[in-house]
Amino acid sequence: MMFTKTEVPAVRTRLLSELTKTIGSALADDRLERDSALKPAPTDIDERHLARMTAASEIAKRRSVADPAVASAVFTESEEHGIIDEAIARVLGLGRLETLLDDDEISDIHVRGCAKVWVKLRDGSRRECDPIVDSDEELVDLIRHAATRLGKTERRFDPANPELNLQLPDGSRLFAAMEVSMRPTLIIRRHRFEFSSLKELWLRNMMTNDVRSFLGAAVRARRNIVIAGGTGSGKTTLLRALINEIPSSERLVTIEDAYELGLDRFENLHPDYDALQARPPNIEGRGEITMADLTKMALRMDPDRVMVGEVRGAEAFPMLMAMSQGNNGSMCTMHADSARSVFPKLVAYVSMASMGIPAETVNLLLASSVHFVVHIEVADGSRFVSSIREVVDADGPTIISNEVFSRTQTVAPFAALRAPTIALLREHGFVDTERDTWS
Repeated sequence: MMFTKTEVPAVRTRLLSELTKTIGSALADDRLERDSALKPAPTDIDERHLARMTAASEIAKRRSVADPAVASAVFTESEEHGIIDEAIARVLGLGRLETLLDDDEISDIHVRGCAKVWVKLRDGSRRECDPIVDSDEELVDLIRHAATRLGKTERRFDPANPELNLQLPDGSRLFAAMEVSMRPTLIIRRHRFEFSSLKELWLRNMMTNDVRSFLGAAVRARRNIVIAGGTGSGKTTLLRALINEIPSSERLVTIEDAYELGLDRFENLHPDYDALQARPPNIEGRGEITMADLTKMALRMDPDRVMVGEVRGAEAFPMLMAMSQGNNGSMCTMHADSARSVFPKLVAYVSMASMGIPAETVNLLLASSVHFVVHIEVADGSRFVSSIREVVDADGPTIISNEVFSRTQTVAPFAALRAPTIALLREHGFVDTERDTWS
């Protein structure tokens, strides 16, 4: 039986659907047999091997009975392998989405129902791609599958729980929404856990050599640093680079909403560390561990320094307390459109802790805790350190700070640093060559 070009896609879709069901049933049966025999659960490799054998056997059986969906006139051997791969990806992975996840040049993936997919590339450009599902309902099923198989705990995604936030096995961050959005939506932010150093960021033109020298000295001098910027500006990348300036003998504790810093991938650099991650409530609404909870835990874990992946709520208060009580050299990131706007945002975050502390008192705490604020911007696809402010003091509702570096300044970089700060940083290797040249 021969098929026209318009009929082949429908035949392929039917075969793919039937293979997916067959593989799913075989995997479920295998797990039941293992449970009854008290055998360990199958590994991912075990399940992928069984899935491939099951699919190949099913296609061979259909060919033997002349099933038109697998007739050689319709699909070549290579096309059959492609159908098997997609069926396995649907059951054990993320279907056609895996092709995008395998592309190292893609940094962000935006999916809206069964419409065209938009991706953002590492160079900042955007590209339109083919849909990864054939219907909005299929996208919801795909997201539910991810919530069931890929999260550390089972998560629901339905009208009563229209939001899903989880980390994929490769470290990428998945966010999905339904009901509250016009169509089901899926956003994935990719994370490459590559070694990051100040030298590397300097070579990428993210900072000048003076800024590189200053930041390295500030870390070694155990200054508390807030890294601020917009989404995708490179805050986490810079924080990784600063962490790698910390001596390997120091004990670090990291606090994150999702594991993005990746200290476990470079244990030779920081062998004594603990990484903590916030946890959402389970399907019964219990068991939530917030960033604020983790910050309090971290202080009981004998840290030399505490790193907070992103401050955006009540965890700001225990973090500032940690910085002001001997954990100097701690660092965090946060969203802010300028270095100056970091201060009122931190005050607002502390108020979320419901401690009833007046703003003037919070400002005093902030001024005694934070030493520097580093702001990063993105323009024309390039990331760069745009401003650095030194916190000087607090005066009632106002934080007093000096802008010691600006990308657009016309005076010597770091000329505004206070004399004691200059002396301290120079003890730890700061060489402000441009300032010395200008003077």
